[in-house]
Amino acid sequence: MNAPDIIYVLLMIAWLLPLLGFAIEVFGGYWQSGRQSRTAAKMAVGCIATGFVVSVAAFVVWGNHTGWQAFASTGHDEHHAEHADEHTHGDGEDHANHNHADEEEHTEPSPAVAEKPDAVAHTYADPHQPISGVMYTLAKFGSLNLSMEYYIDSLTILMFMMVTLIATCIHVFAIGYMSDELTDDYVDHHAHTRDGKHVHRPGRFYRFFSYLSLFCFSMLGIVIAGNIFQVFVFWELVGISSYLLIGFYVERKTANVAANKAFIMNRVGDFGFLIGLMVVWTYFGTFSFGGLQDAESDEKSPGVFAMVRDADGGLTVEKQEDGTSVVVLHDGTDSGQEEHRTIPYWLLVVVGLGVFGGCVGKSAQFPLQTWLPDAMEGPTPVSALVHSATMVAAGVYLAGRFYPMFTAEVLLVIAYVGCITLFLAATIAIVATDIKRVLAYSTISQLGYMMLAIGVAGWGAGLFHLITHAFFKSLMFLCSGSVIVACHHEQEMTEMGGLRKKMPITAYAMLVGVIAIAGLAIPPDLFTVAGNPISFSGFHSKDAIVATSLAHTQLNPVHFLLFLVPLVTAGITAFYMFRLWFMTFAGKPRNQHVYDHAHENPWVMAGPLVVLAVFAAFCAVGGESGPLYQMIASSEPAGVHAGLENAGRFGQMNLPGHGIIHDVHAQAGRYALISAVAGAVLAYLLYGWGIVNPAEIKRQLAGLHHFLVEKWQFDRLYDVLFVRPVHVIAAGIAWIDRTIIDGIIHGFAKVAVAVSRWDRWFDEKAIDGLVNVVGDTTYSVGRSLSHVQTGRMRQYVMFIAVGVLALFVLMFAMYPA
Repeated sequence: MNAPDIIYVLLMIAWLLPLLGFAIEVFGGYWQSGRQSRTAAKMAVGCIATGFVVSVAAFVVWGNHTGWQAFASTGHDEHHAEHADEHTHGDGEDHANHNHADEEEHTEPSPAVAEKPDAVAHTYADPHQPISGVMYTLAKFGSLNLSMEYYIDSLTILMFMMVTLIATCIHVFAIGYMSDELTDDYVDHHAHTRDGKHVHRPGRFYRFFSYLSLFCFSMLGIVIAGNIFQVFVFWELVGISSYLLIGFYVERKTANVAANKAFIMNRVGDFGFLIGLMVVWTYFGTFSFGGLQDAESDEKSPGVFAMVRDADGGLTVEKQEDGTSVVVLHDGTDSGQEEHRTIPYWLLVVVGLGVFGGCVGKSAQFPLQTWLPDAMEGPTPVSALVHSATMVAAGVYLAGRFYPMFTAEVLLVIAYVGCITLFLAATIAIVATDIKRVLAYSTISQLGYMMLAIGVAGWGAGLFHLITHAFFKSLMFLCSGSVIVACHHEQEMTEMGGLRKKMPITAYAMLVGVIAIAGLAIPPDLFTVAGNPISFSGFHSKDAIVATSLAHTQLNPVHFLLFLVPLVTAGITAFYMFRLWFMTFAGKPRNQHVYDHAHENPWVMAGPLVVLAVFAAFCAVGGESGPLYQMIASSEPAGVHAGLENAGRFGQMNLPGHGIIHDVHAQAGRYALISAVAGAVLAYLLYGWGIVNPAEIKRQLAGLHHFLVEKWQFDRLYDVLFVRPVHVIAAGIAWIDRTIIDGIIHGFAKVAVAVSRWDRWFDEKAIDGLVNVVGDTTYSVGRSLSHVQTGRMRQYVMFIAVGVLALFVLMFAMYPA
């Protein structure tokens, strides 16, 4: 078995293990001591932890297969300096004679490889070449195959390791967090019966872990999917899993509403996703990312990425006689013989916007962001999983995976949606007092950063932040869960304070996450270690996003807000995150009762915090020259490195390449760091030192505070625009149903009843009467004749004698002679 096959098998095992765990937990959850058994948790942890080990093994095999070329970069500065003067090109140019610098660079052996013997060095595979194939063919409609496919590149392997590692930590944490479900009689103090009593129900410990396993399987299915249709299937499975988990406490009305809200708003986004799928099916004839191998002809048909983009990542656009533009679809080979299949340019824009619509719903982007904070109704481990490694990350992951299909116009829409989202959510987080909801709005804001990065051509920066954010956000959610358990399920920060002394592990783990997400660092001008600034992971990834935004703004000055807004929001992020930490862990206790009962949790809950804190701090070491970013960059689509000039057809647009971004990287980093430090200092002055009373600011800015507390009135706006009209329409339809439809039906029913009554009368009186008269008469005659038919011989002899006598009398009377 060769290396690609081994990688495929290992990732298949890692993918299917959670499904196996789900099946066993569902059908065997009651074994041993019933609901008090921890077997389900052990099974779930074993499956997902084994999945992580297997994913790491796939990573090692991939590294050996490619000679670890992805990590043999000469360093960020040198790497980008090589491309500072690279030629950039527009989408509409003819790329037939264009030399692809990336291809040359990627095919050359790295210095590390060059030191090896030639016979060995040349056997290494290109790390940029994905591994793709078919698992199983579901159906075939004409030229369209519906298949279960796989598409494995460095991003796939990295996502597998990240998802399984974080999910393992969350599963372990959940063993402690959900231990109160290990009972036959669970009392839910937040749910009441009609008579006002608390709801009593059986514990659902095993059910919770079965849902978690299904969730992980669904997310990994999206990651390994080899075509967009398969992505959609697992996309929906993730939606169902999240519905079950968010509504886990189904007896609570708030949990019910939150689960329904998440499900419905995601379906709104999926409507656009379906439109994109239909257009792809119609014009491309395939859903496959990497193409399919024909078993009969042994030829490989191209995937959608190879069809829409050439080797340089450009679009081949032709002008039609009617003035419209069409994109020529390539055959995906190097033969130069291209089938002249085309798709209207505007329709390719529709494809991109449609697919991005699904990403908007799944990643809670503007204007479908309102469901994510309400999803806090689920248990905290669910929040950690949904907000970090799985559900909301799926939208950003798909946007990154589908990047080659996005035109410049779609990228601009993505950038502005991300820009609006990151600012909007950050401002709401400033006034939120529920510790989980602060983190929820933080998630929305950080997802906005990722979308912004993808929109301004920072493909690597967006996915870089996706990975780092997964670690520090899951860390902070688990820390919040630890605080909630310690404080007897108190979630309001206004009831906390001073918990650092009671919960030092949780407090300092949370501080690591706060520093990471705030993007704080010691400026590299002051002090560095091995040429790298002293910083946590969030600094590197956010630095990369801000730098890309600045480069994009310099090329497109009219879109200056795409740099200014995220820069300001970096300061807001630092402010509300340090506000959370100071209100929770610093100062004096605000509620002595809560403080007295607070305590550090056992190691089953504290251990995952330590593990995640280490990754949150150091996973991005080296920044864009480090191994994490280099591995992501190995999957970078063609054309991103060099950038594009005059991209798009509906307006002037220039997309920055790595060289231009590198030129402004230090400048953008300084701006972002100043903004973050300003936010952190302001939070300390207000909530750490207390030099200014926040209550007084709140009183002075009561109108603005109320506006933010009401979440920019989005819920009320949607209530007015959608919910109330639906209620009015539903009430009207109900009236029509009750008055008109039911009236007609009731009228027919009354007529039918009247006819039935007359029919009954006729049947009973006329038909039955006639029959009864005939019957009675016959009966009477029969009864009368019974006096003659007595069976007595003497009577019969007498009748004969009388008869004969009567005959003689008649004869003599009629014939006397």
